[in-house]
Parts: sequence; structure tokens; C-alpha cells
Amino acid sequence: MGSLGVNVPAIIVLGISIVIGLVMVVVFRYASDQKAIHVAKNHLKAHLLALRLFQDQIPVVMRSYGRIMLATGHYLRLAFKPLLFVIVPMTFLIVQLDRYLGSAPVPTGQPFLMTVHMPDSNALNDVSLSLPDGMTTTAPAVHVPSENQVVWRVVAERSGRYVVNVQASDQIFSKQVVVGSGLSRLSPARLRGQLWERFFVSAEPALPQNKLIDAIDVQYPDRSVAFAGFESLLCSLSGCRFSFQEYLGN
Repeated sequence: MGSLGVNVPAIIVLGISIVIGLVMVVVFRYASDQKAIHVAKNHLKAHLLALRLFQDQIPVVMRSYGRIMLATGHYLRLAFKPLLFVIVPMTFLIVQLDRYLGSAPVPTGQPFLMTVHMPDSNALNDVSLSLPDGMTTTAPAVHVPSENQVVWRVVAERSGRYVVNVQASDQIFSKQVVVGSGLSRLSPARLRGQLWERFFVSAEPALPQNKLIDAIDVQYPDRSVAFAGFESLLCSLSGCRFSFQEYLGN
């Protein structure tokens, strides 16, 4: 909610949806072959009509089914051609929106998890967490050798943007954490390499090349957006990624 009680995320989602809808209509109108689409629709109607008229003639019915499948494929090819013009900018827009709307900042005073992923479980004991002023751990680090992970439960006393340092051996790696409320550009994960995955789930530079740490994750809560009496829980790209990984692991 905004300072005046306005549901800002819902307004942003509604406004962007309307704009995208209008743009898609215009793109579809000028980027598609409307005449060919009209002809393809007529062919489909003709083959469907043949099914009804000659339903007692098996050879005619079988030929009509085959022609319906071919005509449907032709129609879909014509209809989805405009998608080629918008798929790249749409993907970029969705990724950028996810930075702000997919997750919410960590609430002040509420514990959250920080997870370090490592390529070698034998090095889990060599990792430590260095917290800035205003942040403390509420439990000892938990080592998960089967997942090559070290997990800390952390809490922040006040709002702000923090930089948390993770030390592995003699190297230090940082991760940004946002605490508070409102709309902020969030990065739930900082990854080493993995260019395509970083594009979708990380808003921070890649971790320096090393053999100690693969990723540092922050457990941001999913953002809830209410509109017209309905409440929707947005699944961020990173949240969907972690859920899918857990599903595969099970």
C-alpha cells in the first residue's frame, strides 16, 4: 500500500496489462496477414461443416479430420507470427517487473534465511557470515551437506539496504539485502556464471570467478497483490526457480 492507502502494485499491474494489451492488438493488426487468417478460418469452418454433413461416410470424415489438423496448424502459424515481434521486449519487460513486483523486501524484525551454495560439501565449515550494523543472526549456521549449502537465520532491526559479506577461505563475497516495505528493486540471488539464469533471477553482478561459492540467496517473501476484492500471490521468477528445484529434488 502507498502512503494514501493506494495499492500501488495492483495499479502498476493493471496499468501495464492495459498498455501491453493495446500494444498487442496494434502489433497483431499490422504484423499479421489478416486476409490469410480470414481464409484459414473459412477453411476450418468448411471442414467442420463437412463433418456434420457427411458424418455417416467414414472416408469423408477421416479426410476432414486430417484437413482440419492441417488447417489448424496453418491458422496457428499465421496467428502467432506477430509474437515474433514482441517476444524479446516482452520477456525483458517481465524480467524487469519481477525485480519490483515478484517479491517484497524483508520486513523489519522478521527473521529470514540466507543460503550459500557451494560446489564442494567438504568446504562448508570454512564459510562464515559477516553482518553489518543493524543485522544479527538468531540461530547457529545450519550445514546441509546433501545440498552443499550453509544456511543462516538473520534478522534486521531497521529498514535499509544492507551489504552482507560471506567469507570462504581467504575470499570475501558480498550480497545486497533490502529490508523494509514498499517497492524496491530486489535481487534474491547472486550467482557465479550461469548467464541465462542470472538474467532471469538476479539483479546483481555475477560473483567473481572462484571454486568456493556458486550462489548466495536471500529469502524474500512473495508479494501479495489485491485487486477488486481478490488477492493474488505473485510467484517471482526466482521463487518459481527455487520451488522447481525443490520439486526435482523430491
